[in-house]
Amino acid sequence: MARKSERHITTYRPEEQLDVNQWSPYSTEAGEANVVPRSNAAPRWQKTPERMTAPFRSKRPTFKPNDFTVNEKQERLDKVYVEVLGTNGDKVLTEEVRWLAVTHKSFDHGRRGYNDRLAFLGKRIVDLQSSLAILTTAPNKPSTPPRPDPYGRIPFQHPALENLESLTEKSKSMLMRPERMAMLAEEYGLHTVVRWKPKNIRNMKGSGQPLVMCQAMYAIVGAVALQRGGKFANDVVRERILDRL
Repeated sequence: MARKSERHITTYRPEEQLDVNQWSPYSTEAGEANVVPRSNAAPRWQKTPERMTAPFRSKRPTFKPNDFTVNEKQERLDKVYVEVLGTNGDKVLTEEVRWLAVTHKSFDHGRRGYNDRLAFLGKRIVDLQSSLAILTTAPNKPSTPPRPDPYGRIPFQHPALENLESLTEKSKSMLMRPERMAMLAEEYGLHTVVRWKPKNIRNMKGSGQPLVMCQAMYAIVGAVALQRGGKFANDVVRERILDRL
């Protein structure tokens, strides 16, 4: 008779014996959950998670440490959100999302979260509103009379399609240039609170500061859309971004 292979069956504790808020997916032994108290732990945006910190460096740094400092003050961040979103702008988003939207993946090796996905969503919203703005605000060109059709056909015409020729890739790229978005971000003071790590503090533009500021603007729009809805985000794009470009 063949011997049955031994299989380990994971047993789960009942809910009354395991606090869901303190449960960790990592296990010390097979079938035994690793319960880590998290009630007194600092939020992720404020401190690097202990499990993501290596006990030693993999290699020695080949350059001098960069003395670029980032903002850690909540009051300064809230003032910038008031500038960007208007009155009570510091109350539009939750505390964690406010920090996440201004955190670039170069900061702390991305261990505290970063704003790539928020920026992706926000850019799509700004792109849509830019197209609508071009269609509604582009100057109407005097329409040239169509050439006579040999078959007597009349082309379809509608007032909503008069500015359609103005909606080109060039016009949108001129409106949404990263340099213009970066200048707008500096007007709002966003460069004083964005958390990132430049390659060379003596050459901030060469280190990618315009793109980082542009991404932070998009990330704020994406965060507003997720937490306040699309209508709120569309109003922010039209009133706080496109009207100032």
